[in-house]
This record gives sequence, structure tokens and C-alpha cells, in this order.
Amino acid sequence: MLKNILSGKSCAECRICCLFDNYDLWETPIVSDSLYEKIRHDFPNIEFMEKGKSHLFRCIPEKINGEELYVCPMLDHSTGCKLGDNKPFDCRIWPYRIMELNGRLVISIASICPELYNKPLSQLVEQLDKNGLGDIIFAEAELNPDIIKPYEEGYPILRVKQA
Repeated sequence: MLKNILSGKSCAECRICCLFDNYDLWETPIVSDSLYEKIRHDFPNIEFMEKGKSHLFRCIPEKINGEELYVCPMLDHSTGCKLGDNKPFDCRIWPYRIMELNGRLVISIASICPELYNKPLSQLVEQLDKNGLGDIIFAEAELNPDIIKPYEEGYPILRVKQA
């Protein structure tokens, strides 16, 4: 979905979006009911927690570079995501985030993504217009409100849903 701004090679080498500190566990991706059923069938040992009508992966703490990080259970350290193209919506749009700020839906960007450090925000906003990505994100949020995260300070807001 984001091949215009992120190279597959860079993502495969980085995987920062699959690792969580204590302070960013709120970023754990939401798994829809249909994907949950598929994962339960294909990977019966994967554990989940419930969030609303959806599910979250139960991430496993590991020591990585001397730091304790929570690792998405679908991450294979040598080959990447075990889900391939069947990733949760949160993962497919990362580093874009759908958030709620003062009762309004906003699309923001996780500035932690190293691939985006040198990209101007105007280019990231432009990508929301190309192929209707912004509209797709807002539509998915309406269908599955569990994916909406509370707004976090420091996340640049790229688009606000018009009422």
C-alpha cells in the first residue's frame, strides 16, 4: 500500500515497526476478526488480547541490543513478517497512523520510521491523496473503530477528516 514512499528492502532490514518499548505498546496492531480467525488457524500458538471487538497480538519481551523490547509474534527475525501481504491494517499503513484528537479523526505519521527521516511532510501528505489512501484509511476507521488510537503528542498531523 505504501510502496511509493517505503522501499521493501529498507523495511525488511529495519523492522522497527515490529518492536515496541514499554511506552509504545499502544502501537501494537489491531487484528480484525477475519484475520484473527486466519491466524488462529495457521498459527495456533499465537496469543492475543481483546480490544473492543478486535484483538491485539500478545507481544513477547526479548533482549535486543541490550534493550528489552516487545516483539510482534509474527516477526521472524530472518525472513520478516510471517503474514506476508495479509498483515493487519495498522501494519499495512504504517508509518501512517489513524488517531482521534478532540473528537476528530486525524491521519498522522510515526516519525520514528528511519526511511521517512529525509522525506518532507508535503510528500507524505501528497501520498494520502494518491490512489485515495487517505480516504481508504478514514473508511477503514469507520468500519473498524478499534484501529483508532488516541492522539499522541509529537505525531505530525497530515490530514483531518472533514465533518
